[in-house]
Amino acid sequence: MEDGRKVHVVLIGWACTTLCLVSYAAAFSHGASPSACIDMMPQHMRVQLHSPRNNYVTLHTNMSFFPGDKVPVTVRSSRDFMGFLLQARKVSNDEIAGTFVFIPPGSKLLTCFEDGDTVTHSDKSLKRNLSFVWKAPDQPIGDIKFL
Repeated sequence: MEDGRKVHVVLIGWACTTLCLVSYAAAFSHGASPSACIDMMPQHMRVQLHSPRNNYVTLHTNMSFFPGDKVPVTVRSSRDFMGFLLQARKVSNDEIAGTFVFIPPGSKLLTCFEDGDTVTHSDKSLKRNLSFVWKAPDQPIGDIKFL
């Protein structure tokens, strides 16, 4: 192989590798992957957990609801964060329940089992307080938990 052709092949290989790495690094800056639906683990990076004494996230919502009710849900953090994944699950069997009908800027709906049953981030902007509205299923489902 002549030197000019070797350089061309090396440059093409370098360009492809760079594009793959850039797309991999940016792949989840626009939200969690559906592969995170079941266990809610990020699946895209190794996260260093901070000391729970220094960080906390709280979820606030009404204490009770009826079928079809729209329930405000607020997520508050003691520190800024970029990414999140939010679901409502039945306490009885851990199944995802209901849908989100209002989401804040910087977030988007994700379909895990039905349209709009999960919310994730849509960009890398820093977040601290987020407000959502979750709609309970039209049939009774028992107690739920937000994760």
